[in-house]
Amino acid sequence: MDEPIENTLTTRKILLFFVPLGLSAILVTLSHMIINGTLTRAENAEVIIASYVIAMSLFSIIERLGVLLRNACSALVRDKVSFKAMSLVAIYVVSILMVISTLIAYTPIGWWIFSTIFGADPSMIDQIVDVYQILIIVTLFSAIRCLFQGVIILNRQTKWLTIGMIIRLIAMYALSLFFIHTGYINAKTGAYIFLAGMMVESLVSLIEGRILVGKMVDKDIDHPITNKSQIFRFYNPLILSSLIIVMVGPVINIFLGKTAELELAIASYAIALSITQLFLSFFSYTHQIVLTFYKDHAQKVRVFTLMIGFIPTIILAIFCFSPIGSLFIEYVLGANDRLVEASIQSLKVFMLMTLVFPFIDFCNGLLMLRSETKVMVFSQSANLMITFIIVATVTSQAPAWNGVIGALAQSSGMIAELTVLLFILNKGKQNLNRLSRTPLQKKKGMNQSL
Repeated sequence: MDEPIENTLTTRKILLFFVPLGLSAILVTLSHMIINGTLTRAENAEVIIASYVIAMSLFSIIERLGVLLRNACSALVRDKVSFKAMSLVAIYVVSILMVISTLIAYTPIGWWIFSTIFGADPSMIDQIVDVYQILIIVTLFSAIRCLFQGVIILNRQTKWLTIGMIIRLIAMYALSLFFIHTGYINAKTGAYIFLAGMMVESLVSLIEGRILVGKMVDKDIDHPITNKSQIFRFYNPLILSSLIIVMVGPVINIFLGKTAELELAIASYAIALSITQLFLSFFSYTHQIVLTFYKDHAQKVRVFTLMIGFIPTIILAIFCFSPIGSLFIEYVLGANDRLVEASIQSLKVFMLMTLVFPFIDFCNGLLMLRSETKVMVFSQSANLMITFIIVATVTSQAPAWNGVIGALAQSSGMIAELTVLLFILNKGKQNLNRLSRTPLQKKKGMNQSL
C-alpha cells in the first residue's frame, strides 16, 4: 500500500524544491554585476552607468507587473483549461506593458518622466531613452519567462530556474567579453547584455514549461479556475499592492535628502539596503513553498518556515558584528572609512527587516493560496504609511542619524505590514472556526451561555 501523502513530504524534499529558487535569485544579482563591471570600463563611465541605472529604475517598476505572472500562474494553473486562461491574461498584461513602454520610449512623455521625476541631466536623456527602447523588448521576454516559470514551479521542477540562470550568466558574460574586446561600450551596451541574458533564460523556461503543460490533464474537475476574469480577480490586487510598495524607496530617498549630510545618508542607506537585499534574496521564494505544499502539508510548511526564517538575521548579524562587514564594504565596494561606519550602522537596523521578511512572504503565500490578494493592498498600504511617518518624524527630530533613518523607516514599515497580515489571517481563522462548528456544538454553546 502506498504511503499516505501527508507522510511523504520531508525537509529534504522541501529543500530540493526551495534551494534552486534561492540560488536563482542570488544569480540575478551576479547578472547585474556583469553589466556594471562592463560599463565601468567605458571612457565616460559615470555618465554611462547613471544613464543605464535611470532607465533600469523605470523598467524595474513596469517589469514588476509582468513578474507577477509567475505567482499567479503557480497559484491558479492546474490543468490545460486554467493555463489557457492564464495565457490570455498574460497576453493582455504584456500588451498593456508594451504600449506603456513604447509611449515612454518614443514620445515626449519619456523626456518628461526622466527629466522631471528622475531629475536626469538634459544631456543624458538621449542615452537614457536609447537604453529604454531596448528594455521594451526585455519586458516581453521577462513576461514569457515568468509565465512558464510559474508552470515549472507548480510541477516542482525548480532546478530549471537555476539552470536557466546559469545559462543566462554564461551568455551575458560571453557578450560582455565581446564588447570589452571590441571597445564598444556605451549605455546601450548594458541593455544589450541584459536583453541577451533574458532571451536565453526565457527560452529555457519556454521549452521546459511547454513540455510540462503538455503533460497536464485537460480539465481537473476539482479546480475551479476556467476563465480570465477569475484570474484577474487574483491578479489586479497584486498590481495595486506592487504599485504601492514600489513607492517606499522614493519616499525614503526624498527625506534622506533633508538630513544633515545628505550624500552620506543616501550612500550609506543604498549600500546597506543592497547588502540586506542580497541576503534576503535567497528567501524571497518562501511564498512558493506555501503555494506548492501548504494545502497538503500545512504543519510541515510552518515548521520549515520557522527553521529558515531566522537565518537571514543570523547571517546579517555575523556580517555586522564581525570584521567581515567592514572589510567587505571597504575593499569590495571601495567605500571610505566614514561610509563604512555609516553603512554598518544602517545594516544593524536592517536586522529588524530581515527578521520579519520571511514571515511576510509566508503570509503573502497564504493569501495567494486562498485567492485573498486584496488583503495585500491593506498590508502594504500600512507599510508605506508607517514608513512615511517614521522617516518624516525622525528626519525632522534627528537629521544627524543619516542613513539609519532610512533603515529604521523601511524596517518599521515591514513590521507594520506583518502586523496587519497576522491580524487579518488570525481573524479569518477565527471566523472559519466559528463557521465550521457543528449544530450540536452551537446548541451546546448556547445552553452553556444560558
